[in-house]
Amino acid sequence: MSKFLIVGLGNIGDDYAETRHNIGFKIVDFLAADAGVKFSSGRLADVAQIKYKGKQIILIKPTTYMNLSGKAVNYWLQAEKIEVDNMMVLVDELALPFGKIRIGPKGSDGGHNGLKDIQATLNSNSYPRLRFGISNEFNKGSQVNYVLGKWNEEELKTLSERIKIASDAVKAFSFIGLQRCMNEFNTK
Repeated sequence: MSKFLIVGLGNIGDDYAETRHNIGFKIVDFLAADAGVKFSSGRLADVAQIKYKGKQIILIKPTTYMNLSGKAVNYWLQAEKIEVDNMMVLVDELALPFGKIRIGPKGSDGGHNGLKDIQATLNSNSYPRLRFGISNEFNKGSQVNYVLGKWNEEELKTLSERIKIASDAVKAFSFIGLQRCMNEFNTK
């Protein structure tokens, strides 16, 4: 059975739970809840496992805080003997309009501390990722407050629907592969 590692990036703790920066956690939480499974504490991450069309999908939420996400990613890739091509990192993206998703095989860290640490740990920027748009509707100098801020009323109206589309993309990645997944979901 093929195995996949899906890494939802976020920060642990109630203060961060509903923030834009934690969209990776929200997407893996949705996948777990949809499959009727719960997360349990594991080494460097909260972990849940789901099955989808004969594929085993391991969901992790690193408990290392965002800027040390690479430690958890590296540990779980090795512990589960999963190739980097079978991993997808779910991350917030300022450069995309709210709710838009972009899936790709590699890329820069774009100033994102979680991606920066994963790339430094893996010594590569070639790994699949799903970037979830949080837009860049903030005043100059207030990026940190915006990213660590809670979703606004307008965003909350369609957030769950966008999270469902992102979770469908994750499942598609495990079943039809990265290229077909990109073709299907980068236009939604």
